[in-house]
Amino acid sequence: MMSFGSDSEIPYLTELGDGLILRRATSFDGQALAEFNARIHGHEDTNEPDRRVGTWTLDLVTRSHPTFNSSDFTIVEDTKTGKIVSTLNLISQTWSYAGIPFQVGRPELVGTDPDFRNKGLVRAQMEQIHQWSAERGELVQGITGIPYYYRIFGYEMAMDLGGGRIGYRSLAPKLESEDEPYLIRPAEDSDLRFLQDLYAQSSQRYLVSCVRDKRIWAYELSGRDPQNVNFSLIKIIESPEEGPVGYIVHPPYRWGSMMSVTSFEVRRGVSWASVTPTVIRYLLAIGKEYQTEDGKEKEFGEFGFWLGRQHPVYQVIPQKIPRVREPYAWYLRVPDLPAFVRHVSPAIEARLADSVMVGHTGELKITFYNSGLLLVFEKGRLKEVEAWKPEPQRYSGDASFPGLTFLQLVFGYRSFAELKYAFADCGASEDQAVALLEILFPKQASRVWPIS
Repeated sequence: MMSFGSDSEIPYLTELGDGLILRRATSFDGQALAEFNARIHGHEDTNEPDRRVGTWTLDLVTRSHPTFNSSDFTIVEDTKTGKIVSTLNLISQTWSYAGIPFQVGRPELVGTDPDFRNKGLVRAQMEQIHQWSAERGELVQGITGIPYYYRIFGYEMAMDLGGGRIGYRSLAPKLESEDEPYLIRPAEDSDLRFLQDLYAQSSQRYLVSCVRDKRIWAYELSGRDPQNVNFSLIKIIESPEEGPVGYIVHPPYRWGSMMSVTSFEVRRGVSWASVTPTVIRYLLAIGKEYQTEDGKEKEFGEFGFWLGRQHPVYQVIPQKIPRVREPYAWYLRVPDLPAFVRHVSPAIEARLADSVMVGHTGELKITFYNSGLLLVFEKGRLKEVEAWKPEPQRYSGDASFPGLTFLQLVFGYRSFAELKYAFADCGASEDQAVALLEILFPKQASRVWPIS
């Protein structure tokens, strides 16, 4: 049963009918929220609560977080029982598009008690956190989740999520001398600036990445409970002669039979080919010691680089990591597409300036059938970006994209040719429109390690 000093202290938002209210969480809700999310997001095979998800929830509500506080949780409470029956939250953060920072809201920990599903409770909370996100100036919302579901709230699967390469113990490189050429040690507070700078360097490889300042790195290093589902170990790769040359990040357990890194970077001037064998041998050594994620016994025999679709390490050891796990996808929502395109227009103009259509002047009308987008160029500059209504027919315009598929192009997830192949009602009327779309929005890998 929830208890507050008085009704006026309850962070009430609205009534939802049948004794249900929507309100903000407070720090007093921490334990109840943790128990609720551990149960709702529990293990499917055993129906046991996922205590690590519960610990994540408790950390968000009760610990100091760089971008989040307890009132960023929404709660649907049954006033007849005082119990939580549905909840989600909004974790604000900054991402980068071709080097241009933009604000993002990340909905997370979405869950409803089975007895209260199909009553529009998640929709009511989504509308609330979308409003909060808009008030914070967040141009995009991004969420990870089950197939299809978040499309009903205006999201499109439009950016790579996860994926990687897997190798087998028999393929691991042998140590050719008595001593490892590199040492791997736990990161310390004195390494924070090195981590921040090296991560920023690595982000330049990707169209979209998450901006991680020193506060974020400090939180990753020591801000979470070790039982938090998002807790990872950060290790520094060090040369006896040169000092720190890189870092790896990995969970404190195995994923079944595999021990993986989820982030791996080396500084410029250091060979990936020289460092990677040490990292593989390190994974094999700790994989023998660590338990599996679910605590079940499983024979250890694989090492993994969970580094997205593209990464330098894949180039230096292709035969040692033969198994490929294709990425899943981020759901993205862009409520004001013209505003986002205007925000990233310097990147769009730079692509045009470095193309066969340098200095272009003209209009590009893009129809989404029920709505559209107008881009006006003048001597290579994006002079105007506005919402456009296809007239007189819904399929008028220079190019067409059904539904929210245009977001896949904007975020480099699919090329224009791939979208045309996949969707019969996607296309362009003239060669110039095709050329412009391919120049302005090329396919490019993204990798977002979000704030959680």
